Formats: sequence, C-alpha cells, structure tokens
Amino acid sequence: MPAPDPPSFHTLFNQAEAGLWFVIAAVLAMRPPMPAPWRWLLPLAFAVFGVSDLIESRTGAWWEPWWLFVMKAACALVFLLAWQSHRRQKRPHG
Repeated sequence: MPAPDPPSFHTLFNQAEAGLWFVIAAVLAMRPPMPAPWRWLLPLAFAVFGVSDLIESRTGAWWEPWWLFVMKAACALVFLLAWQSHRRQKRPHG
C-alpha cells in the first residue's frame, strides 16, 4: 500500500494559522476582564476563526462551502467591532 501524500503547504499553513487563533483565544479568555460582551465574544470569535481555518485546510478555499465564508466574515466583523470599541474607550474625552 503506497504512503499517503504529504500535506500541502496550504494545508499546513491553515493548520498552523488555526493554532495561532486558538492561542490568541486562550490568552484573551485568561486576561483581566474586558468590557461586556467582549470578555466572552472576542475569545469565542478567535476560536471559531481557528475552526474555520481547520475547515479551510480540508476544503482548500475560504469561500467554499458558502457558510465557511459567512463564518469567517462574522468573526472578522466581531474583530472590527471590538477594535472600534477599544479605540473609543482609549480616546481622550474633551
């Protein structure tokens, strides 16, 4: 029986990227409390983004199946909203 083909660069890259998102999710979940709802939503979004990269490593595309694109876009929206919220809190009042 022939040996299976080694994973492609794309597959390995997506798996490594997923690992990074899982680490970021864990760090965010353990750091001092953030304002609600970010204290649970932001780590969850990073973890889901990691899952989406694992799925992408199997499908070969971030837009197929269609729901994978929706999943990634929803996570990106959470990242953007959290960043905007953080910037608003850091802005000097006056």
